[in-house]
Amino acid sequence: MLKILGIAALVLVALLAVVLVYAATRPNTFRVERSLTIQAPPEKIFAHLQDFRRWGDWSPWDRIDPAMKRTYSGAESGLGAAYAWEGNNNIGAGRMEIAESVPSSRIRIAMHFLRPMEARNTAEFTLQLDGDGTTVTWAMYGPNNYLGKLIHVFINMDRMIGVNFETGLANLKTLAER
Repeated sequence: MLKILGIAALVLVALLAVVLVYAATRPNTFRVERSLTIQAPPEKIFAHLQDFRRWGDWSPWDRIDPAMKRTYSGAESGLGAAYAWEGNNNIGAGRMEIAESVPSSRIRIAMHFLRPMEARNTAEFTLQLDGDGTTVTWAMYGPNNYLGKLIHVFINMDRMIGVNFETGLANLKTLAER
């Protein structure tokens, strides 16, 4: 019996070592990105993106936790506009600020997640004319430290975050095409 327990412990340690080594080989950065063509001019879509007070109209996270506490600071919209949130366990807490705003073309947002894990990432919206519509690309990217790499071994972040990006873009499409 002791021999079987010893072998089981060795197998468990070996599996753990394989997972830890595999995690170390993962990329040092991550990027999640989704795009959708919206039948509306870039200016109309841009107005919904550059004003955090309007995000509740389309953001998937506002629907996940309608009781989320929001605080706005800085500029009313565009460069320097800031938004902090405090939500349930599905939403966490953090702050974001528009770091770059190119009218009707691009918005870059500096994000600081506080909970459930501290992280500093960048979100970016790009708008590109596409025939009669506008292709909107929503991306989030940033560093992938060892803990992040280890989490990514078990959780597909692209799928987990990407589905929210898809929902948000679909909500934005409905809103902008009215």
